[in-house]
Amino acid sequence: MDASRRRTWTLVTVSLATFMTYLDNNIVNVAIPAIQRELHLSSSRLEWVVSGYILVFAALLLAGGRLADAYGRKRLFVLGLAVFTGSSLLAGLAGSADLLVAARGLQGLGAALVTPATLAILTASYPEPRERAAAVGIWTAVGALAIAVGPLLGGVLTQHVSWEWIFFVNVPIGAGTLLLSTRTIPESREARAKRLDLPGLALSAAALTALTWALIEGSARGWTDHLILGAFALAALAGLAFVLVEGRVRDAMVDVSLFRDRVFSGGIVAVMLWAFGLFGIYFFTSIYLQVVLGFGATEAGLAFVPMAGAMIVAAIASESLGHRLGEHRLVSVALLAMGVGIASVALLGAHTGFASLMPSLVVIGVSAGLTTPLTASILSAMPRDRAGVASGLFNASREVAGLLGITIIGAVLSARQTARLHAGADPLSAYLSGYRLGLVLAGALVAAGGVAAYGALRRTRVRVPDTVEGLDVRELVG
Repeated sequence: MDASRRRTWTLVTVSLATFMTYLDNNIVNVAIPAIQRELHLSSSRLEWVVSGYILVFAALLLAGGRLADAYGRKRLFVLGLAVFTGSSLLAGLAGSADLLVAARGLQGLGAALVTPATLAILTASYPEPRERAAAVGIWTAVGALAIAVGPLLGGVLTQHVSWEWIFFVNVPIGAGTLLLSTRTIPESREARAKRLDLPGLALSAAALTALTWALIEGSARGWTDHLILGAFALAALAGLAFVLVEGRVRDAMVDVSLFRDRVFSGGIVAVMLWAFGLFGIYFFTSIYLQVVLGFGATEAGLAFVPMAGAMIVAAIASESLGHRLGEHRLVSVALLAMGVGIASVALLGAHTGFASLMPSLVVIGVSAGLTTPLTASILSAMPRDRAGVASGLFNASREVAGLLGITIIGAVLSARQTARLHAGADPLSAYLSGYRLGLVLAGALVAAGGVAAYGALRRTRVRVPDTVEGLDVRELVG
């Protein structure tokens, strides 16, 4: 198999794995009522069917990236894919709440090993920047498709087959991807062997676990609950200790000096604001469609398909557009437009039809897809032998920001809704008032990400002097 063909099949393989893991992020949501009825779950136990996956996934992303760099990206990819596929089968066969929650945690572990390896494998397989940017565009498009198809596929399987099939569907995809990976993905790892940074691994996992748990449990327990405050404090202390340790150890998991790089640090900020808005719009608009507009689960999932289609097309086109217009201009304008699109959903009311939703959702999809060059730029700012850690940082930042989006928008929605109810508004009007305010906030923060992206990706012009020690430089370069 020649190099070009092998790269293509590598892209297909990692895209299939990305589709499967991203699909699992939101396919479960629409099946929650059916799972609760059949397994007789309490509300708190039911939340952990969703949250158990997110918690383990977010907490171990950085560790998964570091292990991939140290022990081989293909090796960790195959291991993670096997864990994810096996635990998906276990989740579908689960006959009790405890077994289902445990299986979801194992799925999160598998996804935490697979996801950082996917981008790291692409970075190693596509050393040329333009080819890498195009490959990342396709990778992003596949992720967008999975995010959109998740609610629709979950609704169809739950309504017409059974909820177990939202997990069983991963098994044939996972088995096929495993077979492909053994034949198509070349092995890659760090250029030189380094000691594993165990303190860094432990502190990063502790910080992300505490932060993710606090964000998941905060709305139910109350933000002033002593356990929630303690978890936030633990996350802050572990995060600070992580930064201090990484600045002193010889073979640090994350070189903290990377954050002095304008592209890397500014790009991470922009990605987090992007995820804040996109995750929030998916979560709360799905509720809005079903609770306020009365859509069924399948119809609500279908509403996001045009948005995903627009995101796919835009992601594929973004590499050539970025080359023509400048990545800093394209990404910053796209984030500004995405923020406007999210805020414009707030103009819709309780009697909106399917067609009226489409302009705003398509604008969000196109804009989100056009931000794809941001991902390639962040990865390019990282030394190639640390591609796994770069991918882990990228994905961990995005997951935590997505949780923040759901949490903060939810808190704003709840506070506004309560205030309007106390003022005498009816429940529907009170909910809509909170939903709209949350969307405006999300839109404003995503638009702020456009400013961060412009500053991060804008190239600094280097002034070339006319003469150097008597030589006419203009003649030499002219």
